[in-house]
Amino acid sequence: MDGMTPFRQLEESLNSASAARTAAQRSNLLPVTAAGYMSWRERSLTLLTGSAFPLSRETQLFLRLCRPAAGQAWLDVGTSGGYYAGLLAGAGAHVIACDLSPAMLRVAQRRESSPLIEWALLNGEATGLPDASLDGVTVGATLNETHDPRALLREAARLLRPGGQLWVMYLARNGGPWQELLSRLGGLTFLDPAQVREVLPGLERTDLLRMRDVVFERHVQSR
Repeated sequence: MDGMTPFRQLEESLNSASAARTAAQRSNLLPVTAAGYMSWRERSLTLLTGSAFPLSRETQLFLRLCRPAAGQAWLDVGTSGGYYAGLLAGAGAHVIACDLSPAMLRVAQRRESSPLIEWALLNGEATGLPDASLDGVTVGATLNETHDPRALLREAARLLRPGGQLWVMYLARNGGPWQELLSRLGGLTFLDPAQVREVLPGLERTDLLRMRDVVFERHVQSR
């Protein structure tokens, strides 16, 4: 693995995902997809919101609202290029950065070299991690790509300690033909904020920002 640290793997977590990957998730297994991901990620929110939204703006938003701190334990679900994992480690938090794509994890490892990040080949819908073991969970656009986004949200809530944070970024349902096509061909799912809220009855939504179809939400575990 080119001298990189081996990934943590939990076989039961991977087995639960192997037969249920969406077409979008299968495409992420390709090295060419992984290699080009961050180039797309750096431009995507500007294209999707119709206004200037570089990663620096997303970084400011996340750090201002979530305030990750040194010594905290976080999980970055669907880490892809390791963007959120890098922000968390930069704040001194310990991070498990998981993905179903070894190719994505290799790219992320090259981008983010912090020893505070543990790279893991895990299914975000069923991680196998202990209950109430984390101070925070981040979920980017993986929520749209995963086989069962509601299961992923429930799993994130299960992992949070009382007072723990869930940060979610996703494309919300708009009922348009392009989303219908992406759902049919790529297996993507588009929830709206009300549906996300319904899945998280034990969490309090403290922040919601929507620009066109791009949504950022912060929730806090109240139990």
